[in-house]
Amino acid sequence: MYSFIISLILLIAGYLFYGAFVERVFGPDSSRKTPAVAHPDGVDFIAMPTPKIFMIQFLNIAGTGPIFGAIMGAKFGPAAYLWIVFGCIFAGAVHDYLMGMLSVRHDGAGMPDIVGHYLGQGTKKVLLVFSILVLLLVGTVFVYSPALILGDLAGDGSTKAIMLWVAVIFIYYVCATMLPIDKIIGKIYPIFAFALIFMAIALMVCLFIKWPSIPEIWDGISNMGEASGLISGQPIFPCLFITIACGAVSGFHATQSPLMARCIKDEKLGRPVFYGAMITEGIVALIWAAISSYFFYDGGAAAVGSDLSAAAPVVVGKVSMSWLGVLGGVLALLGVVAAPITSGDTAFRSARLIIADFLKLDQKPVRNRILICIPLFLVVSGMLAYYVADADGFNVVWRYFGWANQTLAVFSLWTVTVYLALNKKGCAYLIGMIPAAFMTAVCVTYILIAKIGFNLPDDWNWSLGISIFFLSIVIFLVWKHCRKA
Repeated sequence: MYSFIISLILLIAGYLFYGAFVERVFGPDSSRKTPAVAHPDGVDFIAMPTPKIFMIQFLNIAGTGPIFGAIMGAKFGPAAYLWIVFGCIFAGAVHDYLMGMLSVRHDGAGMPDIVGHYLGQGTKKVLLVFSILVLLLVGTVFVYSPALILGDLAGDGSTKAIMLWVAVIFIYYVCATMLPIDKIIGKIYPIFAFALIFMAIALMVCLFIKWPSIPEIWDGISNMGEASGLISGQPIFPCLFITIACGAVSGFHATQSPLMARCIKDEKLGRPVFYGAMITEGIVALIWAAISSYFFYDGGAAAVGSDLSAAAPVVVGKVSMSWLGVLGGVLALLGVVAAPITSGDTAFRSARLIIADFLKLDQKPVRNRILICIPLFLVVSGMLAYYVADADGFNVVWRYFGWANQTLAVFSLWTVTVYLALNKKGCAYLIGMIPAAFMTAVCVTYILIAKIGFNLPDDWNWSLGISIFFLSIVIFLVWKHCRKA
């Protein structure tokens, strides 16, 4: 538990000190008009109160990743704490803040336009297709995963009960994607945010009361899951860094930050909205990593009436009901359900806006929104049909989603690195370059050794990762030198 407390303190300190440093490097300017003030449209560009924007941003980015990812990542051992803390402070929150603020500076531009501006139009075209694919994967995964929990909570967990909830969630997605952002998202997200924050705080209090004997960082940061038989064939590098995404760094967030960049009223609100929401998500991930350490390594599975092979949704349900009772458990589960649902609907909204920007299609007329949404939802329906029909379909989609999500972060991090190199003095670009090179090494190494990739030997992981890390830095520095010349 001491490692958990230290990690919690470090996350808060990261916001207070490193967050302030990153903000100072960027240099927000209150005299500039934000997109919401400069050209409100009543649909997507709408100035809203800062607390509401923070809640929406938090729910937009907090899908099942910081919960399910932390549960699966905890199997690796205390190394999960280190990745959540340092990944969140130095990579994820920097990524979210700078991409959000670049969107503000570029009139609320979406991720592909921002990337194209700094990395070139060729990269923009690749990313346009890639980002829409990731958003559709997010939406698809975040339809099915909350339906699984709701099917168990309100039904018998049968396929029929799950598909009923899939239909209900899908209908909600259609409405939330089509309507102005302040009609549904602006009104109900604060309620969902309360449920999610209640879940995190309540479970953290239970952690302190129970004070379980969970592994500490000083016990070693090797792959405990491999040694205990919880996982196999997953080297800690790069698999841990793909497994825990949203709680540390996630490319999906770069598609969400522009939504709130179109709603903030002052550039100086960027730090609490973008950097602050990411740190909050890191705290949620940290809480679930500690709970899961108890579940897997301190007899917690048996204590809550489960077993070590339980899937992440089962762990959430068993722990919530056992620790918080029926009422508290239901509220906690609703918080867990709210996170993926709210991320799913804004994923579809982001996809609509990215396509609309590319086609130069005005989104004020309802007809134009329908023209984009119909093919989007038809594609998602096909994906859902595939992994419902295939016993392993969901797992296949999830693995590809995890890698694609982190690869999206690579594009974003190199974008902010180039921005800093071109617009800021000295070595300011280092705050983007180091995490960009690291995530490049993670994603390339993963696809080279993973079974869904090139399936190279696992023991090549470190040599591949180190080589790719330094090679990406050399390529960037050569580009920087040539650009300066």
